Amino acid sequence: MGSASREALAQARTALRAGIDPATGGELLQVADRIAESPALASALGDASASAEAKGQVVARLFGGLTADARSVLTAAVEARWSNVDEFVAGVEELGLRAEGLANPALSDDLLAVADLVDRNHELQLSLGSKLADPAGKVRLVQRLLEGKASASTVAVVSHLVANPRGRRLDASLRSAARIAADQNGSDLATVTVAAPLSAAQQERLARALEQSAGRPVKITTVIDPELIGGVRIQIADDVIDGSVRARLDDLRQQLAA
Repeated sequence: MGSASREALAQARTALRAGIDPATGGELLQVADRIAESPALASALGDASASAEAKGQVVARLFGGLTADARSVLTAAVEARWSNVDEFVAGVEELGLRAEGLANPALSDDLLAVADLVDRNHELQLSLGSKLADPAGKVRLVQRLLEGKASASTVAVVSHLVANPRGRRLDASLRSAARIAADQNGSDLATVTVAAPLSAAQQERLARALEQSAGRPVKITTVIDPELIGGVRIQIADDVIDGSVRARLDDLRQQLAA
């Protein structure tokens, strides 16, 4: 996001609070869908040159049926100045994810579990990630897949992401949503890629080191990738620490080729 959008998102996040109506997140995700589908509406609400009063009137007229909490968050979003309309839509979606995270503290873990399930099943990846598949059909598949195994909040978020990919890979969208939900609840997510499974002692030492560095709790997801050969690759949000043997060999090849 551009600097203006980051400031706008931070401003709108102040409307999120503990004890928020559980319906808020789902309603904001639906609003993001509706705005994304209507360029005219997106321009009316995301135009930085439009007055906050005019945009507030649009919210009251079109989204008066939302819960008070959802209207409050959406109003805060439209009153802010975003870098562009696309980032405004992404911001409303993120606010919805954060609201879902507040209502369901286990959301980040659930989304990571779904991401792992998708990663392990190539056929499922194709079915849910296909650009040609009917979005409603993909949502029905998610509902059948997660029925009785995940919370209604998790099903709603996954359904939203499969129906509205907006050029994103599903596994990446799920992990991004998990990071957002975790951040809203005061923790970071770290993806640790290794060539072979870590021992319990190694995981504990790594968790302590990451928490000391981040200054807050860190949840670790481990990915096994034999192609790393050895070492470890750690990603927290956009920060990547690559200490794998493969990375060192790649660096050496570049130096020799120079």
